[in-house]
Amino acid sequence: MLGLIKLYTVPRYRRMMKGIAKDAKKRGLTTSDYMRTLGSSDLARYLVPPIKPMDVERFGLPPDAKITTKPLLPKPVRDAKVAHAAGNWQPGADLLAGIGKDWDRRSSVVSLLGEVAADDDTALKAWRAARPDDADAAAVHADALTNVAWQIRSARQAKYVSAEQFRGFQRVLDEADEASQTAAELAPDDPTPWATRCMIAMGRQYGHDEFRTVWDGVLARDPLHVHAHARALQYWCDKWFGTNDLMWTFAEEGAAKHPKLAWLPLAAAFEASFAGVKDAWRDKRVEAALDRLLPWLDGEGRDAPDTPNSRAFAARALVELRRGTEAVEQFRHLGRSASGRVWSYSGYGASHEFRTHRNRACRLAK
Repeated sequence: MLGLIKLYTVPRYRRMMKGIAKDAKKRGLTTSDYMRTLGSSDLARYLVPPIKPMDVERFGLPPDAKITTKPLLPKPVRDAKVAHAAGNWQPGADLLAGIGKDWDRRSSVVSLLGEVAADDDTALKAWRAARPDDADAAAVHADALTNVAWQIRSARQAKYVSAEQFRGFQRVLDEADEASQTAAELAPDDPTPWATRCMIAMGRQYGHDEFRTVWDGVLARDPLHVHAHARALQYWCDKWFGTNDLMWTFAEEGAAKHPKLAWLPLAAAFEASFAGVKDAWRDKRVEAALDRLLPWLDGEGRDAPDTPNSRAFAARALVELRRGTEAVEQFRHLGRSASGRVWSYSGYGASHEFRTHRNRACRLAK
C-alpha cells in the first residue's frame, strides 16, 4: 500500500495508476489483482502520456503509422550502409573516395559506417586487410572503436555504470584514441579523426585545456565542421565537463561563424531545458539563431547532410515559441523522419516525442 501511495505523489505515476485502475474495473478486477497480471512492458505502456488526436494529414503531414526513427538516407549512402552491413566494404570505400574534401558529408558517412562496424566489423576488417594504409578505412575504424566503447559504457548516468563496464570502456577508448591518431596521420588535412577524438576526450574525461588542444586540431582543418561542433557542445554542457554559461558561449560563437551552425543555440536551449532551466526556449538567443538558420535551411543548406537534424531543432524551437505555422512547415520538410537528436532524449521514445510536438505545431497553426 505504501508503494501505491508513493506512486500517487508523482504526476506521471498517478496517471499510470489511474489508467490501470480504469482497465482493472473493465475486467472486473481490483487494481492490485490486475497489477499482478502485468509485466514490466505493460506497466511502461501506462507511463507513456497519451497524444491528443490530431488530423495531421490536413496539414500535408504523413500519418503517425509512417513515422520512422531511422535516418532517411540518400540512395548512395543507404546502399553503402546496406552493403557494409552485409560484409561488402567496396561501396562505402567508393562513396568516401567520391566525397573527397566535403568534410561534413565525409564525416556523416564515416559515422554511419562506423556505427555499422561497431555491430559487425566483417566489412571493415576486409577493407583494412585489402588496403592497410587507406585513410578512409582508418577513419571508420577509429569511429567504430569509439562507438564500441560507448556501447560498453552505455548512456546511463555514471552512478549506474558498473566498474567492469568502466574498465572495458577505458580499454576500448585507448584503442580508439590510437586508431584516431593513426587516421589523422594518414590524412593530415582531414578533420574527421579529430571530430572522433572529441568523443574520445569526453570519455577520457579531458580537462578544459586538454580538450581545447583537440578542438584546435578540428579548427585548424575545418572551423565550420558540423559533427565536431555537435560533439563539442556536449562536452561543454553542465552534465559533462562544462557549465550552462560555457555551453551557451560555445553555441553563440559557433552560430556567429556560419548559418549552418545556427542550430547550436537551439541545442543549447534544449540541453538547458532538459536540465531544468526554466524558460530556456524563451531565451532571446533562440530567436536570433532561428533568424539565421531558417533562411539557410530553405536555401543553400536545403540538401546539406545534417539539415534534417537542424530542421528538427528548428521545429522544436518554433513549437516552444508558439510559432505553429512555421513549425508545421519544418515538419513538412522532415516528413516521416523522427531521427533528429532533439527527439532522442525522451524516455517515451523518439517517435512519441516527434508526434507529440508535431501535434502541438498543428494545434498552434489552427
